[in-house]
Amino acid sequence: MAILATLCYLKKENQTLMLYRNKKKDDIHEGKYNGLGGKLKAGETPEECAKREIWEESGLNAEKLLLKGIITFPKFDGKNDWYVFVYLVPKFNGTIIDSPEGRLEWVEDSNLNDIRLWEGDYIFMPWLHNDCFFSAKFTYKEGKLKSHRVEFY
Repeated sequence: MAILATLCYLKKENQTLMLYRNKKKDDIHEGKYNGLGGKLKAGETPEECAKREIWEESGLNAEKLLLKGIITFPKFDGKNDWYVFVYLVPKFNGTIIDSPEGRLEWVEDSNLNDIRLWEGDYIFMPWLHNDCFFSAKFTYKEGKLKSHRVEFY
């Protein structure tokens, strides 16, 4: 089965808003930092999903979304192929809430390699600052990155 989802990285100055996942029961991301986002609902565009998820997880309103790439994660959860629209969000407004998913934290970009991320995130997060679009595939098995490839456009 295919799951469509979004992954969003809000930026201010030289910081990225990251979500330390520690609140949801049976969360595949538990104990890791992640961007904001989630699954598309029926009839929802990726942009509508990104804005909704950012609002639900942070209380912030995305004013500008930049689609930077698409990542395929075959059988990421052990059974489903995930297709994830990856956004950079340079403009937003509002006040951060106590997220229902975990602890929100502004992380200095220079420290992103020092926090606990999925292995592939260390690879693709620098691509968010490229002037081109990417299409990538990251294959995990039992939570470990086995391979990846990318095309830049």
